[in-house]
Amino acid sequence: MSAIFLDLDGTLIDPKQGITASICHALREMGLTDIPGVDDLTWCIGPPLWESFGVLLGERADINAAVGHYRDHYTDTGMYEADVYDGIGEMLMALRNTGLPLYIATSKPHVYANDIAAHFGISHYVDGLFGSELDGLNTDKTDLLAHALAETGADPFRSVMIGDRRHDVLGAQNNDIASLGVLWGYAEESELHMAEADALACAPEEVAEIVSDLLGLDD
Repeated sequence: MSAIFLDLDGTLIDPKQGITASICHALREMGLTDIPGVDDLTWCIGPPLWESFGVLLGERADINAAVGHYRDHYTDTGMYEADVYDGIGEMLMALRNTGLPLYIATSKPHVYANDIAAHFGISHYVDGLFGSELDGLNTDKTDLLAHALAETGADPFRSVMIGDRRHDVLGAQNNDIASLGVLWGYAEESELHMAEADALACAPEEVAEIVSDLLGLDD
């Protein structure tokens, strides 16, 4: 069975406001006074929280405490401070028209991601959602996609991962899945080139055709 896996943050929705505000809250709670500006924190959108706070606070900091402060703010006000990117509904419809099942695969905890997908009207386009656990299990995209493949029974050689960061590309590569990098998210184009994504899309309307080419659906 073939399958299409989709990242959430930076691919389907723009979560900049909620995520960066929650990071700033966590940094203040951890005692920092020199808080980076919002635009200086966009690199944190996509990677696991533990990885981002490790960079922001140093590896010797209590990263679990920082994640806890982040989640306090995120679940209170930040979760729905996001916007669906223009053209995503049409993109998802075009992907559904391929006849392949669609799954969201996000490093975000699934308890949050399911609510977000429902809130923004994305849930009815997809066949399921895979996310991490609150304790950090499956935050790494390699582990997450391995879990998703096992749960769905999808053939990695006939599947594709669509996302905006190198983590999506590397997770796909480590599971023998084709990768499609999208350029409207939070990575520079060079990041996706260096990760050696199999293809790049500049806009949502390009995605379905590229997926068809990658998976040979028109052959």
